[in-house]
Amino acid sequence: MPQPTRTPPTAAPRRSGPRLHRSWVIAAAAGAAIVTAGSFTTVPGLLVNPLHESFAWDRGQIALAASVNMVLFGLTAPFAAALMDKVGIRRVVAGALLFLTAGALLTSVMTRPWQLVAYWGVLIGLGSGCLTMTFAASITNSWFVERRGLVTGALSSSSHLGQLLFLPLLAWAVDHYGWEPPVVTLAFVALAVAALTLLLLRDHPADVGVKPYGAAEFTPKPEVTSGAARRTLAVLFRAARTGPFWLLAGVFVICGASTNGIMWSNWAPAAHDHGMRTTAAASMLSLIGVFSALGAVFSGWLTDRFDPRRLLTGYFAVRALTLLALPMVFTSEVTPFMIVFVVVYGLVDVATVPPVIALSSRVYGDDGPIVFGWVNTAHQLGAGASAFLGATARDLFGTYDVVWTALSAVCLVAALMALVVRVPPGRPGLPGLSGAEPGEPADRAVERSAR
Repeated sequence: MPQPTRTPPTAAPRRSGPRLHRSWVIAAAAGAAIVTAGSFTTVPGLLVNPLHESFAWDRGQIALAASVNMVLFGLTAPFAAALMDKVGIRRVVAGALLFLTAGALLTSVMTRPWQLVAYWGVLIGLGSGCLTMTFAASITNSWFVERRGLVTGALSSSSHLGQLLFLPLLAWAVDHYGWEPPVVTLAFVALAVAALTLLLLRDHPADVGVKPYGAAEFTPKPEVTSGAARRTLAVLFRAARTGPFWLLAGVFVICGASTNGIMWSNWAPAAHDHGMRTTAAASMLSLIGVFSALGAVFSGWLTDRFDPRRLLTGYFAVRALTLLALPMVFTSEVTPFMIVFVVVYGLVDVATVPPVIALSSRVYGDDGPIVFGWVNTAHQLGAGASAFLGATARDLFGTYDVVWTALSAVCLVAALMALVVRVPPGRPGLPGLSGAEPGEPADRAVERSAR
C-alpha cells in the first residue's frame, strides 16, 4: 500500500527588523547640504590677513566680498522656496552646491580684488542663499507629519554645526599650508555633497512611493504652482506700508551688523591685532556658534511665555554690554574673561530670531513667515554693511576698538526700537495667536497695529 506523501513543515516567515524610514535619509542629506553651506560662511574672516599679506589688498577690499556674499544670501532666501516649488528641491540644492564648488575653485586662482567679489561674493552668496531655513522648512513640510519640530530644529542648527566642525580645522590649515589648500578642500567637499544630494535627495515622498513620516495616508505630489514669487513681492509691498515692518527690519539690520556681519569677516583679523593665534580665534568663534544654538532654543522657550518685545530689548542690552567690554578682554591669550564674553555673547547671538518670528506672525497673520523672510533680508543687508565698514574702519583708525563701541551704541538703539513695536490687542506673550481679532481681516489688523 503506497504511503501518503508528507509535506515538509513550512518555515515560519522571518520578520524583518524595523526599516529606516526614507524621510530620515532625506533629512540627513539635507543636513549635509546645510552643514556644507555653513562651513563657507566664516571663511572670509580667515582670509583677510593672508590675502592682505599675499596681494597687499586693503582689508576693506577683501571685506567687500563678504559684504556682497551676505547681501545676496539675504536677497536669495525669500525666492528660494518659489524656485524649489517650480523646478524641484533636488535640482536647486545640487545647483547651489555646484555654485559653492565653482566659487571656491575660482577663488583659489584669483589675482584681482574684483575676482574675490565675483567668486566668493556672488557665486557663493547665491549658492548659500538657497540653503537656509527656507530649505529646511521645505524638507520638513514635505517629508514629515510627526517630529516636525525636532527636524526643523536640527536642520536650522546645521549651519552652526558647519562652523563648529570646519572652522578650527580650516584655521589650522591656513596657519600651516596657506589659504589656497583649505579653499580647494572646501570646493571638493561641496562637490561630494552635491553628488550625495543627487543620489539621495528627492522632492516629495510620492517620488519614491512612500508616505511622509507619521502620515496615515499616502500624500500625492502637489502640482507645480506659479505665482509664489509674485506673492512674495506682494507681501513685501503691503508690509512696507506699515510701521511694524520698518521697526522689525531696522532691529534686524542692527542685529546683522552686530553679529555675523562683524564677527564672520572681522573676528579673526581683530584677534590677530591682539596677537591671538588664528586657531585660537577660530575656536572662540566656533564656541560662540555652540552657545548661539543653545541660546536660540532657550529663547524659543521664553518667547512662548513672555512678551517678545521685552525679550528683544533685554537681548540687545546684553549684547551692547558685551561689545562695549570686548576691547578690555581681548588679549593674545584665551583668558577666563574672554570665555565669559564668548558664552554671554553667544547666548544672545541668535536668540533674537524667535521673538522676531513671533512678532511677524502676530502682526501679519498668515503672511508672517514671508514678512520674516524679508526682515531677514534686512538682517543680511546690515551684516554686509558691517563687514565692509568694520574692515574699512580698521584701515582708517588702525584698531577695531571704535567698531565695537559704535556697535554697542546701535544695539542700545535696537533695544529701544523693539519696545515700540505695536501689535494688535491681545496677549503679546503668546505669539501663536493670530494678529487679527476674531472676524477681522488680516489687512485691517495690520493697519490697526501700524497706527
